[in-house]
Amino acid sequence: MQAVFLAAGMGKRLRHATSDRPKCMVEVNGIPLLQRALSILSLRPLSRFVIVVGFRGDMVRSAFGGEYNGVPIEYVENSRYDETNNIYSLFLARRHLAEEDAILLESDVIFDKTVTDRIFENENPNLVVVDKYQPFMDGTVIKISADNEVTAVVPKSHFDSAEVGSYYKTVNIYKFSREFSEKTYTPFLEAYCSAMGENRFYEHVLRVILALEQNNIKALVLDGEKWLEIDTLPDLENARMLFADAPDKKLDLFEKRYGGFWTFENLRDHCYLSNPFFRPERLLEEYRLSLPTLVANYPSGQETQGRLAGELLSCREEWLAVANGASEIIVVLGDLLKGRIGVMFPTFMEYPARIGRKRIVPLYPRSDKLRYGADDLIEAENTVDSLLLVNPDNPSGNFMPRKEALSVVAHYGARGKAVVVDESFVDFAGKPGANGLIGDSILGGYPNLVVIRSLSKTFGVPGLRLGVAASGDMEVVKRLRRSLAIWNINSFAEFFLQVGIKYRRQYLAACRQLIDARESMRRALAELEFVDPLPSQANFILCELTGNASARSVAARLLFEDDIFIKRISPNRRGLEGKKYIRVAVTTPDDNAFLVERLAACLAGECAT
Repeated sequence: MQAVFLAAGMGKRLRHATSDRPKCMVEVNGIPLLQRALSILSLRPLSRFVIVVGFRGDMVRSAFGGEYNGVPIEYVENSRYDETNNIYSLFLARRHLAEEDAILLESDVIFDKTVTDRIFENENPNLVVVDKYQPFMDGTVIKISADNEVTAVVPKSHFDSAEVGSYYKTVNIYKFSREFSEKTYTPFLEAYCSAMGENRFYEHVLRVILALEQNNIKALVLDGEKWLEIDTLPDLENARMLFADAPDKKLDLFEKRYGGFWTFENLRDHCYLSNPFFRPERLLEEYRLSLPTLVANYPSGQETQGRLAGELLSCREEWLAVANGASEIIVVLGDLLKGRIGVMFPTFMEYPARIGRKRIVPLYPRSDKLRYGADDLIEAENTVDSLLLVNPDNPSGNFMPRKEALSVVAHYGARGKAVVVDESFVDFAGKPGANGLIGDSILGGYPNLVVIRSLSKTFGVPGLRLGVAASGDMEVVKRLRRSLAIWNINSFAEFFLQVGIKYRRQYLAACRQLIDARESMRRALAELEFVDPLPSQANFILCELTGNASARSVAARLLFEDDIFIKRISPNRRGLEGKKYIRVAVTTPDDNAFLVERLAACLAGECAT
């Protein structure tokens, strides 16, 4: 068995990353792509490496010489790398390919050792390594039968979105037997290059072979093994995250990302907050049907958006400002509130960061469990000019029911002071839909009240970036609307406001599902050693770590070993100084159970050291 690498490419789409090196020498976490692949394959009893070089081939030769880890290297020169495609590189190596069984690889693919382990363990002589197609993938796809026989190679020009469910993406790693290469693939390769030219892709040869005869080429379908094809700088960033070589490094990279995790198919996200139970299939179908229209049209302005949000939230349209997520409102909130603003800590740190720490008057719960009520906030009235209440609070999960919260609003209102209530998680508290403060009677009766709500979190659509601010004070709403851009939300978010009201019953049922999942998860966490989960009325649970493991080490280990991403709380976080906390988002029961299981194992290991 030999390994044949196609490594002649320039990698122009990687821009500055390939300005002084060939694509195969681009580094991921300090290791060139080709070196990583050679290291993995050299663990197997191979007769040789065959490397087709082109652009800056001298760098490849200088780096690896005539052997790697005891495996001889033979080089094939593609001097026409800048005017041909990978079919010509393979054409130049056709003699080597036909001399013995071969693993054929493109050198811009990064992969785990488990991928090649499965190739060598598979008894089929001819394999195409594939993974289930995802919308962010690019390149050749194939179709396979029930017994994993390759039935068709689908080039880009024949891609049919209606058949996406049956597509598999080629990983650009193959196994060909000597007999197949000599008697079938190489003759067809030569004929194809002669007839169609050398600026093509070698997958087209497989397409012709499959169209003309049965060759029993099997697909090896990956099942969670890590791999990535690196064509662009975003691909390179993803590879550095996916293949980070140390727990702390991987955690740092993911924490800086803030989202966009759909590329990482195996990741279980228990860090960012959403409602996994509310995405009705009918709603998604409405989006699929409306996609061309939504892409082609501008969204409406604030007046229409307010009218749509008013229908969804049962509130007067003129009392609402619609925003690109609640975070957009936080940015301008400081201009609306007077003087010193009282905030109970620990809190959602976006507020002090955006408002300015100098204006914040920190308040602290008297309970060790971070519980507080109306009396605690009313006591602070003489020291502040206005109040900010996150209810349920983040990260503590503390909650004050509607009646108690309104007593605080009334107390401050009697003294001419504003109260802002962020109720982004309110429908996960108590009876869903029964504790929110957005409504005509409440807003009309408490003109000093401003309510902020992130619809993305409770409705499970964080990708839409949708939030609202509501107040019976028309001047406040006018100032909010003036501070927002003309088209501050996109058509997809506006469409949700338009159709979301049809799903009110399903939404409330989804909130009840999340509440049940949260309570079940908290009971399971309470049984773990070294974990003290706090009561919560949100879709997350704050857990104090009582052993000697740090929050950072636990978060890093869970991500590195189990692809579980949680929120670690800094030991310097105001209101939590000197203690160790993690915050875990409540998701589906299966994922919650897996988190609890792996957290127990992680703490057993961390606290034993």
